[in-house]
Amino acid sequence: MIDKVKVFAQENNLIENNDKILVALSGGPDSVCLLHMLHSLKDELNLTIGAAHINHMLRGEEATGDELYVEKLCKNLSIPCYIARIDIDSISKKTSMSHEMVGRDERYKFFEAISNKHKYNKVAIAHNANDQAETVIMRMMRGTGLEGLVGIRAKRGGNIIRPILSLSREEIETYCSEKKLEPRIDKTNLENIYSRNKVRLDILPYMKENFNEDIIQTLNRMAGILQKDDEYINKQCNKAFKEYCELELESLLINKELFKLDDAIVTRVIKKSFIDYSGKYINFEMKHIYDVIDLAKKGTNKKIDLPNDIIAENIYGNIYLKYKKKKEENHQNNEIFIAKEGLSNNNLRFMNYIVNIEIINNKKNMEFSNNDLIKYFDYDKIRKGIIIRTRKDGDKIRPLGMTGNKKLKDIFINNKVPKEERDIIPIICFDNNISWIVGHKVSEDYKVTQKIEKIIKIKLVRKE
Repeated sequence: MIDKVKVFAQENNLIENNDKILVALSGGPDSVCLLHMLHSLKDELNLTIGAAHINHMLRGEEATGDELYVEKLCKNLSIPCYIARIDIDSISKKTSMSHEMVGRDERYKFFEAISNKHKYNKVAIAHNANDQAETVIMRMMRGTGLEGLVGIRAKRGGNIIRPILSLSREEIETYCSEKKLEPRIDKTNLENIYSRNKVRLDILPYMKENFNEDIIQTLNRMAGILQKDDEYINKQCNKAFKEYCELELESLLINKELFKLDDAIVTRVIKKSFIDYSGKYINFEMKHIYDVIDLAKKGTNKKIDLPNDIIAENIYGNIYLKYKKKKEENHQNNEIFIAKEGLSNNNLRFMNYIVNIEIINNKKNMEFSNNDLIKYFDYDKIRKGIIIRTRKDGDKIRPLGMTGNKKLKDIFINNKVPKEERDIIPIICFDNNISWIVGHKVSEDYKVTQKIEKIIKIKLVRKE
């Protein structure tokens, strides 16, 4: 049986020589089997093994018994054992999350903390083939796509591994019996009080008896086949995300060209956008993905509300994800004046920017850049000083290379600048005349020519 686990681990690149592996040890048959098998392979693969156990404080004396058993087992195997007691019920009430969700979150937090502190590079979880079959059936009943049907992966995130995923529960129980390990039995797993238990105790045995006696391995085989398909689609999704999506300072842009691709790619890219922008997929559903697709078909400035205080907005066909603003900020009052005599080497804060002003006395010291946030101007045309502000009604500029003035409003419309961004774009004025609409236009009136000797360099840096 250990050879079967070794082959599975090799095929899925789960374990390498010199790995330091932390085993999630509940005290039940699965995790005890996993710990014992890895301990048996320790010398052959030069592994360092540790165990982590959490007492969820939900099952009274039984939970205490689990903790004592784990301590004794690890002591007998000379394996370091890390134990935490966490009041899952209390956290569940405070967060309005189920015991199962809280327990899972707390376990992984604990595993991460122990791994970081003691330099374990992998965490081994004892999911088995029966768990895989149960997961696939439960997801089918909820209505899932390909991503759900792949079930439990043998490896996740690079450091979470499941070495005994190929073993059935019967094989695990046989191993524990042969090795006289006497694992703990959680009696709640034998009660039909949870959906998973009903699948385990009723549905799978019925399917095995009436349809396919090898149903566990059949469902595992299906999950394995679908994982390969899913991995390929994910690669295409990641390529599309890099090409069509961009995480900006306060939003995530989904380019309108994305929506010309196949729906299989579009839906995954939108899901990835939700995750990358908000850091989680909690509260999002497939419905919200389709809502974004529908939004892309509508006119500019249309918006929809999404979970987690996020809105999606159609701006000239592109979709922007952004957080709702608690209140509209008034940018009309944002204005800074710097007198001409105080201009040299200033570092100023203006909204989301740091503004650096430098006087250059020799034109040879100019270093031209393609950076849209660095510009050079004729210093001698400044009379009183510089004003840094946001736009005002009636603002005009004579763009570089033009003879007449143009309204800022028209420039923003032509450049397809979203309405809410127009109020936060810095405007640089020399005295009362606009010299630079940052990121868009500079003025013909203040351009640097061959005759000019004294130059003012203005550089803006976005604050992270």
